[in-house]
Amino acid sequence: MPRRTRNSADGSMPLVEHLRELRRRLTISAAAVAIATIAGWFLFDPIFTLITDPYVKGIAPLVEGKNVDAQIVISGGVGAAFNVRIKLAVAIGVVVASPVWINQAWRFILPALHRREKRWAYLMTATGAPLFIGGAFIGYLVLPKGIEVLIGFIPDSIASLTSLDDYLSFVLRTMLVFGIAAEIPLVVVMLNRLGLVSPRQLASARPWTVIGIFVFAAIATPSTDPLTMLILAAPMTVLYLIAEIIARVVDRRRASVVDEALADDELSRID
Repeated sequence: MPRRTRNSADGSMPLVEHLRELRRRLTISAAAVAIATIAGWFLFDPIFTLITDPYVKGIAPLVEGKNVDAQIVISGGVGAAFNVRIKLAVAIGVVVASPVWINQAWRFILPALHRREKRWAYLMTATGAPLFIGGAFIGYLVLPKGIEVLIGFIPDSIASLTSLDDYLSFVLRTMLVFGIAAEIPLVVVMLNRLGLVSPRQLASARPWTVIGIFVFAAIATPSTDPLTMLILAAPMTVLYLIAEIIARVVDRRRASVVDEALADDELSRID
């Protein structure tokens, strides 16, 4: 029977109980990732086809009648293919299990703030996981154009032999950057919920934030063309504006609750 944590009235707990809670959350997260990784191992073939599809589409305009399938990537070394299979399976496990480990992370952090904040763990999970997966999917969509632009810099007299491991790392890194970028609005809402950032501060910083988003998009995108940069920067800007609106709504509700509490105190006074 699992040991229950003993919280005090303010939500705090002894250090030993805190470490037990951390171990429990990490164990659940690791188990979820492990199960999803095993599933990813057996789903390697169809997912590997999806992973290599952006490369096929990216080099198609550059080969002009050559056999595209014969020019995808090369596998260097005896154990390279095995390492790629493990890396892809683990990546699948992390992405598929993201609702679980995001939920466990929030459930570990939020009770230390306030008991009523526990419901935010479910809200952040319901929002954070789709945002990450959606951002990674956008990164996947821009890969063909990015690959076409990057390989296009290679002179015609030089053959492009892309390592299988390098290509997989490039794909996963691109999708990870886009996935993390999609989480920025969630971070903004969280900071506002904790009282660290106000809607007024968000509004005053909006021009610089938009500039920063476009600079980040220019650095993070796999190619140098403006269309790929815009595909990342535009959703990030829209999500930031949505986060600013949510922050305003949260602050208004918080202010109304305080006003109602003050009104109740005034009405309850007995002279």
